[in-house]
Amino acid sequence: MALLITDECINCDVCEPECPNDAIYQGEEIYVIDGSRCTECVGHYERQQCVDVCPVDCIIVDPDNQETESQLRKKFQALMDRRAVLTSSG
Repeated sequence: MALLITDECINCDVCEPECPNDAIYQGEEIYVIDGSRCTECVGHYERQQCVDVCPVDCIIVDPDNQETESQLRKKFQALMDRRAVLTSSG
């Protein structure tokens, strides 16, 4: 399950730097989470860091992007493998 930022976002800027996968970015009006990069912090932390720091509780599980923990772990591993390739080639 990737996470989703609702329109209650106040653009406080605290969630973006907390994301270990660089999945959060500033959208046109509010922050947005890239579901292809969001692992809900699986592989990095026990809890979702963006959810922990959000002062208005506007980060929820995306009902249109349901993933199991196993799928999140595979996504995490693919992101780490991609990062390792980029690091070694650059």
